[in-house]
Amino acid sequence: MRGGGLLVAGTTSDAGKSVVTAGICRWLVRQGVKVAPFKGQNMSLNSFVTREGAEIGRAQAMQAQAARVEPTALMNPVLLKPGSDRSSQVVLMGKPVGELSARGYHGGRQKELFEPVMACLEELRGTYDAVICEGAGSPAEINLRRTDIVNMGIARAARLPVLVVGDIDRGGVFAQFFGTTALLAPEDQELIAGYLVNKFRGDVTLLEPGLDMLLGLTGRRTYGVLPYAHGLGIDEEDGLRVSLRGAVRESVVAPPVGSDVLRVAVCAVPLMSNFTDVDALAAEPGVVVRFVDRAEELVDADLVIVPGTRGTVKALAWLRERGLADALARRAAEGRPVLGICGGFQALGERIEDEVESKAGTVDGLGLLPVRVRFAAEKTLARPVGEALGERVEGYEIHHGVAEVLGGDPFLDGCRVGAVWGTHWHGSLESDGFRRAFLREVAAAAGRRFVPAPDTSFGTLREEQLDRLGDLIEEHADTDALLRLIEHGAPAGLPFVPPGAP
Repeated sequence: MRGGGLLVAGTTSDAGKSVVTAGICRWLVRQGVKVAPFKGQNMSLNSFVTREGAEIGRAQAMQAQAARVEPTALMNPVLLKPGSDRSSQVVLMGKPVGELSARGYHGGRQKELFEPVMACLEELRGTYDAVICEGAGSPAEINLRRTDIVNMGIARAARLPVLVVGDIDRGGVFAQFFGTTALLAPEDQELIAGYLVNKFRGDVTLLEPGLDMLLGLTGRRTYGVLPYAHGLGIDEEDGLRVSLRGAVRESVVAPPVGSDVLRVAVCAVPLMSNFTDVDALAAEPGVVVRFVDRAEELVDADLVIVPGTRGTVKALAWLRERGLADALARRAAEGRPVLGICGGFQALGERIEDEVESKAGTVDGLGLLPVRVRFAAEKTLARPVGEALGERVEGYEIHHGVAEVLGGDPFLDGCRVGAVWGTHWHGSLESDGFRRAFLREVAAAAGRRFVPAPDTSFGTLREEQLDRLGDLIEEHADTDALLRLIEHGAPAGLPFVPPGAP
């Protein structure tokens, strides 16, 4: 096999495209297939920095790990990072190229990006046995079809078969499958090979009459029914898909090693980015991680994290409006732990000069760390390695803000004053030794008899999750039929489902 491919589309956002793509990648690589993921255009505030210094969606980095290959900019040539409801930073081949309104992007710029997107896809197809592409939103967003560079636009140009994923847990999946197909033009429908049901609970035999009716209505089969799988804390891309009042993902069930748990509150700031930073904490037995948006929710927290954001000045205003800024100041005065990461680190400083992101000029920070930040036009994209608390640390940096550290004790690229820490490094808590040392410091400052588990490996847990995704595909999908799709394309003679695109 060389140059085979498949587009995993969805009936809606969050139907499961990212995890199904990762699962297919992991299943294929276990069969000895050299496979790569691809997403032509991604909208996400969760991003990652490749080894060559390119910024891509974190979901594509996770899918590359599932495929056991190094992530590159080819796998996500266009990344949109929202700065408001109406505008986004456009990242092309890993580098920011400007800020555009939604109207400006869909009105012309998106069409200009079609050729570089297709060039990346073709380069991957010339290098790998198979490329598993992920769509965005729904392929039946008929208002955007003319400028589409991520769904049927690339499927038709590259003659990719399309597998449509639907989340049955939300209800209405049969209508979604039928309606998605029926709203596509005949040329697009030719590539819709069939469907994959995601997140099914119960006896699959009860679903089979509906699948038979769907086949009769559309002439397209269902390639598998994936059961609902608990505890898959895999990187997300479109936004925070957990309740702000609920625990992050599903923490490990194992009891704490010590006699106390450790409670972590994450401030759910506007335009929160890379909230995946806290996944490694949630993976620790006895650590409970919650997103919060009220000052009273910080009172019983042992650690408060101010996470990254695409709008540091907006986040500062939000913290002040909700009383969280005063609550953070009280914590610092009482010697109770606070950690700022990237934009959160900037917010904890004394002053911010921003003529780039918010264009707000000089704004006072929270004054909890002796740091002054100036926003530069050029974005820092790096994969630093260092040491903190006597342990080796790896991370990645994605920020316009340049920090001038004026005091405190060194902490990664930032500083520490008392129980307040700040750093630009995302991903540092995934370094197992450092995470354990940091949690010991937090427990001591909080007066908790919490002991980090001595053997928690975040990397191993992530590999186990990716293997579970591969198992879901192998055990609950028709893998022989999927392989035929990837090798030979959509079946010939698929019927047209009226009315088609208007």
